[in-house]
Amino acid sequence: MGHWLNQNFVEPGKLPLLLALTAFVLTFAITRFITRMIRAGKGPFRNITPGGVHIHHVVPGVVLSVVGGFGAVGSGRHGVTASVCAVVFGVGAGLVLDEFALILHLDDVYWTEEGRQSVEVVVLTAALVLLVLGGFSPLGVNDLSDDQQQGRLGAVLTVVVNFCFVLITLFKGKARMAVVGTLVPFVALIGAVRLARPTSLWARRFYRNRHRARSRAVLRAYHHDVRWVGPRRKFQDLIGGAPDRAPLPPSKT
Repeated sequence: MGHWLNQNFVEPGKLPLLLALTAFVLTFAITRFITRMIRAGKGPFRNITPGGVHIHHVVPGVVLSVVGGFGAVGSGRHGVTASVCAVVFGVGAGLVLDEFALILHLDDVYWTEEGRQSVEVVVLTAALVLLVLGGFSPLGVNDLSDDQQQGRLGAVLTVVVNFCFVLITLFKGKARMAVVGTLVPFVALIGAVRLARPTSLWARRFYRNRHRARSRAVLRAYHHDVRWVGPRRKFQDLIGGAPDRAPLPPSKT
C-alpha cells in the first residue's frame, strides 16, 4: 500500500491534490451532518449568531480557501507545507461549495429546491478532481502520443477540436456533459452530436424553423427528465438532506 501510494501520488506530486480532495469530501459530509442535526433540533449543535447575525459557514470557508490556495501556490507540489495548505484549501472549498446556492442566489436557500444546486456542484467537483487524479488532462491532451506532444500542431489541433466539442455541448444546454467533457473528450463528442435541449441557445438558433427537430428535442428531453429526475433527487436527498416542502396555497372557500 505504501509503495502504491508513493508511486502513484507522492512521486508525481499528486499527494496535495489527494489530500485536498479528501479534506473537501470529509468537510462537506461533516458539515451536512451538523446542519441536518441543527435542522432537526438534535445534539449540541447550534447556528452561530453573534449579535443576532447568522454567520454562514461560507464565511470561514472563503478565508480558509484564500489562505490554503495562496499557500499551496507558494509551496509547490512536494513537502509538508504543500500538504498542509492542500488540506486547508480542501476544508475551505468544502465549506464554500456547500453553500454554493446561497452565493448564486444571494439568499439563504440552503433547505429549498434551489439549495440542491450546492449538492450538484459538490458532486461534480469531486468527480472532476477524481478524474484528474486518475490521469485525465483537460481537453484530451493525455490522449496524445509522444510524437504528437512534441509537435505543436498536433497538440494545438487536439485542444482546439475538443474545445469546440465542449462549446457545442454547452450551447446545447448540457452543462454537466460540457464540464466532464473537458477531461473526457468522448463525453463532449456525444453531447455535441446529439439533439440539444429545447430551451438551449442552440435550439433557439438552429431549431427555429426545424419543427421536426424541435419536437424530437422536446420529446427526448421529456423522456430523459422523467427517467432521471427521480433517482437524482433521491441521491441528492441522501447526501444533502431533503429540502423543505413549499407550503400549500390556501384553499378558496
